[in-house]
Amino acid sequence: MNQAARTFAFVARFVVLGLAIAFVIGLVFPGSGALLRQRIVGHAETASPVVPEGPVSYADAVALAAPSVVNIYANKLVTEQPRQLYSDPVLQRIFSVPTGPVRTRRQQNLGSGVIVSDDGYVLTNNHVIANADDIQLLLYDGRVASAKVVGSDDETDLAVLKVDAGNLPAIKMTDAESRPRVGDVVLAIGNPFGIGQTVTMGIVSAIGRQLNLSSLESLIQTDAAINFGNSGGALVNAHGELVGINTSLIGQAVGAEGIGFAIPVQSARDVLDQIIKTGHVVRGWIGADYGPVPVSAESGLPSAARGVVVNEVSPGGPAALSGIQQRDVLLKIGDEDILDASDLRKHEASLKPGTAVTVSGLRNGQPFALSIVPTQRPPTSPVQTQ
Repeated sequence: MNQAARTFAFVARFVVLGLAIAFVIGLVFPGSGALLRQRIVGHAETASPVVPEGPVSYADAVALAAPSVVNIYANKLVTEQPRQLYSDPVLQRIFSVPTGPVRTRRQQNLGSGVIVSDDGYVLTNNHVIANADDIQLLLYDGRVASAKVVGSDDETDLAVLKVDAGNLPAIKMTDAESRPRVGDVVLAIGNPFGIGQTVTMGIVSAIGRQLNLSSLESLIQTDAAINFGNSGGALVNAHGELVGINTSLIGQAVGAEGIGFAIPVQSARDVLDQIIKTGHVVRGWIGADYGPVPVSAESGLPSAARGVVVNEVSPGGPAALSGIQQRDVLLKIGDEDILDASDLRKHEASLKPGTAVTVSGLRNGQPFALSIVPTQRPPTSPVQTQ
């Protein structure tokens, strides 16, 4: 009996000692128990795929980007003509009745802008500041500063402002390798309806959108709420980096909801650099209108056809002078393959006016190559935006 008691006491001491050691190890290394169980069951707990969790808040991204977004108040004097009692010019001459003097009033346009450099350059939309004679910026810290227009570009609806102020927080721009993808979370920051800086969230709905097929635009489409006053504001990713400049929306007047657009930061950067350097943007022009190559579903050709077909040649333009004709299929410009019409517009815009380039393709199934001397792209009518 005494021997059994001694054996029981011996085992009990070791059990208590083992529990104590396990308790101490658990305090020092909290994950050791789970690791041990994982090894014992042969990694059974990791059999199902691990889905990464998204952030529960974008406050850090907003804190990084929001100080770089400014409210813009663009003022201009508008002349109002006296009201005419009769619309018919003959009746106006017969019954000439004074209706009061010509009056002028100050009109204010609201918008947003993004500080893109420490030395005071601000990107915004051209339609926000067009024809303004006084531009005031409300900075994130409450300061008010006057800004002047360095230059603008109707075709991309971008303008560059310069403000003389210290301690300006420049936003971080994404690089070419970090282009947004469909499904990425984005935040729109701006001053909707003048109520103050506001942040809305959505995703990238599409990329490469064109509202005007003859323009150079390649817009980001998003369902983040963009309203009047958001124009020129920032579209940022979940890390607070600038991916686009908010520019327009398709409103509820046409039954649309959640369809907004932003200018990609790569395009905005190109315009910014040219305007800072020369005050304007210079683009090449070959003088032809082109579109996708039609491919029949039963042709046996790949669905993603390459190249463009020439729909129209501008009389007296570079293409006409070089011998380009309607229905020509263009496949290469210089050493670069032409993927589609949008791709050719980008190549065309990057051409240096006055410098010859070889364009090759097919005419009636036969290959050809011609030399074109591009000129400077003529001005086009800006796209109407909200």
